[in-house]
Amino acid sequence: MRSPRGGALYIAEVQMTQCPGATPYPIPPAVQEAYGPTDLSSMSLFGGGFINFGYWQDIDLGRPLTEDDRISSQQAMYRHVLAALAPVEGPRVLEVGSGLGVGCAVALEEYGFAHVTGMDIHPQQLKRAEQANADLLARRAERLRFAHGAAECMPFAEGTFDCLYSVEAAQHFRDLDAFAREAARVLRPGGRAVIASFFVPDSDPARPERLAELLDTYSTGLDVAHTIPQLTGSLQRAGLTGVRATAIGASVWPGWDCWLARMWEPGTWPRNFLRAYREGTLDYFTVTAQRSMP
Repeated sequence: MRSPRGGALYIAEVQMTQCPGATPYPIPPAVQEAYGPTDLSSMSLFGGGFINFGYWQDIDLGRPLTEDDRISSQQAMYRHVLAALAPVEGPRVLEVGSGLGVGCAVALEEYGFAHVTGMDIHPQQLKRAEQANADLLARRAERLRFAHGAAECMPFAEGTFDCLYSVEAAQHFRDLDAFAREAARVLRPGGRAVIASFFVPDSDPARPERLAELLDTYSTGLDVAHTIPQLTGSLQRAGLTGVRATAIGASVWPGWDCWLARMWEPGTWPRNFLRAYREGTLDYFTVTAQRSMP
């Protein structure tokens, strides 16, 4: 199905948020609110249509930060993740939790992937993605599409994609085992997955309660206190190999807090992301894995 402007809107065979032969997967209420009428991407905290905390490694935090710095930090997060997919040649790529699709545009325009699919659970985000990428869809209709689907229940056939990546969406997934099984299923043998987001770094049972004390996104249920051992274990149980988690919090949390300092006073809950990192309750990770060859 084409949009009225000629772009490749999320196509008919994937309009339902469901796996082949499964019932539709529900949108969690807190996710529905945050990415529906609220539209986090419209907030000045983010900018440029991206919704991630940013990868600040090459940005000077010793001077006043600008909106261009903020957008650059979010682009840099995508570049960090997309670079981890290499070496690949002309693959078909899936982004899980693609939001406004601006990361898909980076993947297509800067990395030369043969085809990029952005999948999101929220229909309103998909409509915004089509609007945000109208020009790119018109120019690259055969290489870009958006699909309605859940991380735990993807509407694609087995082995559809050469690579899969997800940027700051896994903290919303309700079932990591289901996500891992789906990731393994839709990847071709030898296909690669990269997941970047924030997780509890260990299995300490006190961590979830502490995060709910510090951060409203955990107390409201928008974010889930998944642990890195849970994610890596889920990927391994799904049959993925070479699973590796790399902490990158030093390139995320200080820069994010510097940006927050423009709008939020010390002691307010958004500033507690850096606090949670410093006390070892939360960190940011890049996790890589591969579907084994038969």
